[in-house]
Amino acid sequence: MNILSFKTAKPIRAALALGLAAALPASAILAPAPVEAAAGDLDKAVAALRGISTMKADFVQTDRSGQSVGGVMTLKRPGKIRFEYEKGVPLLVVSNGKSMYMVDYEVNQVQRWPIKNSPLGALLDPSRDVKAYGKLLPSNHDDVVSIAVRDPKRPEFGAITLIFARDASAPGGLRLTHWVALDAQNHRTTVRLRNQRYGVSVADSAFTFRDPRRSSRRPG
Repeated sequence: MNILSFKTAKPIRAALALGLAAALPASAILAPAPVEAAAGDLDKAVAALRGISTMKADFVQTDRSGQSVGGVMTLKRPGKIRFEYEKGVPLLVVSNGKSMYMVDYEVNQVQRWPIKNSPLGALLDPSRDVKAYGKLLPSNHDDVVSIAVRDPKRPEFGAITLIFARDASAPGGLRLTHWVALDAQNHRTTVRLRNQRYGVSVADSAFTFRDPRRSSRRPG
């Protein structure tokens, strides 16, 4: 994978602010799944997400122009997630369970927004988003389950598609392999996971950050 300089990585920043997304063909997003399949696999996907107490994974994020950057993702229920980018990319995305923060150490800025306003809300709160707004997508492989999540009443929140592989060793029998997020401006970004580790010890301090602003304020 190409190690991006920060200047090259800047186009990725907009996608980060709107949900750390991943891309699927538009035709796949719009095609409905059979009702019988949706009922069973949607429940299984929700159970799989609820079954993750903690997880660490390596990730590769690819923007709509094909540029990629990697790092380590750490997740902890309820609602906590951290994306630590590789050396040379002075960005950090972290949620403390209430709000999502994007920290830009290059320009000493911090952006904040409620978790529910991000497509990642479907990953961080599966009981609310996946069950209420999820739809099973058709797949050419029996061992792949894809769930599209979108709130039709709040299109400005964007959408996310979660892709799982059937895996008996993963929580709920489904392993989250990647996701797709589409923001309100139709910008897509792909986040692919590998080396998933479940049930690892993660301290709550992992979901804090060094505030680069001159103010002494810290996230609440």
